[in-house]
Amino acid sequence: MSLIREKYHALKVLLKQLHSDVTTTIVDAPELLQRVRSLQQFFQQQIVPLVNLDTYSKDEGRLQSYQTEMSKQLRLLEIDVMFFQGARQASTAKSRLDAIGDRLTTLIEYCNAILQ
Repeated sequence: MSLIREKYHALKVLLKQLHSDVTTTIVDAPELLQRVRSLQQFFQQQIVPLVNLDTYSKDEGRLQSYQTEMSKQLRLLEIDVMFFQGARQASTAKSRLDAIGDRLTTLIEYCNAILQ
């Protein structure tokens, strides 16, 4: 299971870095969208294939459930970023960034649950 832990740890590090950037720096919307798409690509290429490597059926089912939810959250994150791009007022942009931060927190919590 060490390969699985390694990949989820790498994903968690990427998510935490993006969360930190979103909450502490001025965010460029096109760059943010690119970073989210890179996260999605990492997830699809590095994380999704891991379920088939797990030989324990209960762990496989658990991982599959988390992967399904994480995949959904990553798609919703991309939509949140698109809404952020379309924000015209500062208050709207702030609320969109808050939603992005919340979504990233959820994804980090899923990684933590898998790594336990």
